[in-house]
Amino acid sequence: MIVTRARLSWHVGGHALLAVEPSVGELADHAPALAAAYNDPANATLLGHVDELTQSDVIESYADLADDGARQFLLFVDGALAGDADLRGLDGDGAAEFAFLIGQPRAQGQGLGTRFALMIHAFGFAPPPAGLGLERIYASVVPANAASLRVFAKLGYHEDPTPAGRAWADEPGDVVLVIDRATFAARHPEAQAEVVLGHR
Repeated sequence: MIVTRARLSWHVGGHALLAVEPSVGELADHAPALAAAYNDPANATLLGHVDELTQSDVIESYADLADDGARQFLLFVDGALAGDADLRGLDGDGAAEFAFLIGQPRAQGQGLGTRFALMIHAFGFAPPPAGLGLERIYASVVPANAASLRVFAKLGYHEDPTPAGRAWADEPGDVVLVIDRATFAARHPEAQAEVVLGHR
């Protein structure tokens, strides 16, 4: 159970970006919009699910991930919900898996996902108590999800076909990518300097 919830903020490109770990009540408030985003046909294909998700499914999924120690974020642009993201599978050995969704397909492919990903990675790699002190972050991507693959390439990820990398695959056909702390720091000093890491 997360007692102290993280709050990440970044003013960039004329917009206020905010990523917050929600309370149970906050999640319930936003569950209808999240369910609609997950069920959008374009998103469902990229996320690799076929069954319609309800608000209760969203809340249950968040609870299950929380029980496994995931750090989950709601993403806001200028106060409006834009999507969600998480760091999951924290293995106690300095690694986790990153996943994210910008909810509205019309808002995808415009750099928003990259900026939110930078925020979450800055938190993941920052040393405690501000961040998690991770050494590596993995991503498991459906091969057809070209937009996500572009985001991860911009971040500095590379494919990891090793057995250790493949252990992070959500599905057998997924592409597994990885980035380490040093690569992120070298490629994205602006995220380390400008993203404000805090607690609620």
